[in-house]
Amino acid sequence: MSRRATTPPPVPIPARVWGVAGVVGVGALLGMLDSTLVNLAVEAVRDDLRSSLQMVQWIVTGYLIALVVSLPASGWLGARFGHGRVWGVSLAMFVVASALCALAPGVTALVAARVMQGLAAGVMVPAGQAVIGSIAGPGQLGRLFGVLGLVLGVGPAVGPVVGGLLLQAVSWRWLFWLNVPIGVAALLAARRLVPGGIRDARRALDVYGLVMLGVGLPLALYGATDIGTRGATVMAAAVVVAGLLLTAAFAVRALRVGTPLIDLRLLRTRAFAAATVTTGFTGAAMYGGLLVLPLYLQLQLGWDSAETGAALLAIGAGSAVALYIGGVLTDRCGAGLVTVMGAVLLVTSTVLFLMPVSVPSPVLLAILVVRGAGLAWAQMPATTAAYAAASTDRIGDASTLVNIVQRVCGALGAAGLVVVLSQTAGEHAYVWAFAVLTVLALSTVASAMILWRDAAVERD
Repeated sequence: MSRRATTPPPVPIPARVWGVAGVVGVGALLGMLDSTLVNLAVEAVRDDLRSSLQMVQWIVTGYLIALVVSLPASGWLGARFGHGRVWGVSLAMFVVASALCALAPGVTALVAARVMQGLAAGVMVPAGQAVIGSIAGPGQLGRLFGVLGLVLGVGPAVGPVVGGLLLQAVSWRWLFWLNVPIGVAALLAARRLVPGGIRDARRALDVYGLVMLGVGLPLALYGATDIGTRGATVMAAAVVVAGLLLTAAFAVRALRVGTPLIDLRLLRTRAFAAATVTTGFTGAAMYGGLLVLPLYLQLQLGWDSAETGAALLAIGAGSAVALYIGGVLTDRCGAGLVTVMGAVLLVTSTVLFLMPVSVPSPVLLAILVVRGAGLAWAQMPATTAAYAAASTDRIGDASTLVNIVQRVCGALGAAGLVVVLSQTAGEHAYVWAFAVLTVLALSTVASAMILWRDAAVERD
């Protein structure tokens, strides 16, 4: 009988490991919610603090840029001081910043506190993932990241509802006060659950690398975001190019120095490289789809905002249902196979939008559920495979690198689709947009196939 026919059941996960994942997941959820919830409060903040919309917009933009600024340093901080300690300090910093946001007397103080929040979140999320990766075995990572992904997937769907109720019932300040008791509870639980991690006093800080990546990434993402909101301009394109050049310079230097900020030599492990590329393609497909689909449904099919919201909820529901099942399958069958299955679902649910025939709304919602499941099964197992391919002492570098690739590819994918929509006219614009999304999905299939092959080779 073949090995595949006698695949053993998944390795049991101790209750303490589930507890660590739960506590760390709370921090990740707070960081994700604060990147979306505050969008609801922009007008309320502007009116309450008697400021201009241009200034108030920085409570959103400042957070996102600060998050990307601190992200490159998270791997070095975790290696130098221990991933658990770094996670705890960053969560505490996030809680303090949340209180400062709630108490802000003016918009300048609020923007400063939001920047502090972003800096903390940029370290907290990859540090938390590194904690999980360091305490769990390869046969456990799939289910752990599946549950974590389920929480992070449901949170953004429920969060705006809670935020809207808070804005109606009390004040925008409670969007930030809400973080304080939840964050403090997580910190108290972490004292007995989350390990501090191993310190490496010999890990020197690559200052030049930090400057290159700490400036290059925000420039690239800021330019891509500018293209996504205001359309393609020469200035925005120049900012993106400058950011990518600095990032490329960092990559060249990181392969030549002894102790780089992020160890890019991880990419020499074929399974890790294939997994990371796959997360990049899925990030571009996900954020690009979230940009195109609402426009297509409203402007092309004439759906109203409630129907469009239901469509986006269908994608989230598909992901939520698929994530834990995908985690179990990943631990049982390997990440490569599940990633291929997800990528095929992604292709199938995307190419249907290129068909010339119209479909009833229930069928379209079902297609979007399949798309959500495909995204979940393509991205989560690939992330799991990336961490499984990294040794314990390099898990921080792996977490940082995967997060960077996902964010950069997501922003560039959305910006690229804006260019496609703006440069083509009428219904053909959406044909071209879905054609690009189909190419991204097919690229995901190709990289997932390579991941399946390379992961199997390395297991053997």
